[in-house]
Amino acid sequence: MQIQFREFNPFDVWIWLKFSTIPSEREKQYIEEAFDSWFYLGKLGAFNAENLQVQETGLELSYMNYDSQGYDKSLLALMHNMGEFEYQGQWARCWFDLGTSDAIALDILINALTQLGEEYVTIEDLYIGGENEDWPVEDSESRSHSIYDNYDN
Repeated sequence: MQIQFREFNPFDVWIWLKFSTIPSEREKQYIEEAFDSWFYLGKLGAFNAENLQVQETGLELSYMNYDSQGYDKSLLALMHNMGEFEYQGQWARCWFDLGTSDAIALDILINALTQLGEEYVTIEDLYIGGENEDWPVEDSESRSHSIYDNYDN
């Protein structure tokens, strides 16, 4: 899978996938479940790089002293919105408002999609940000009808 970052605004970002063939319904389900899971974790504040206590401890985790107040001491890192997946031929795209989630979220997504591509559906290209000339984002109603919204809570 080739990974390319294009113009990136975390509050208004399209993520594009190009498959080797037109994806089947089952393959679409795999992709959408991976993104939904990733988004739910982001909506819950999981991608908060200020509170990576286990990661920062290293390999020896036995009897680690975990600061249960650590999350409260860090800034919120919440994703806000996710649009619905759209498909056109070998392409899929989805719009996100990544909110204040940290960049580690994108590394985790890339890792998950890499493994998904190895085992379930061949993803040729992953574009984060920007637009595709032959599929304008203005044609989408996904942003105006986001399926999730932290602001309604």
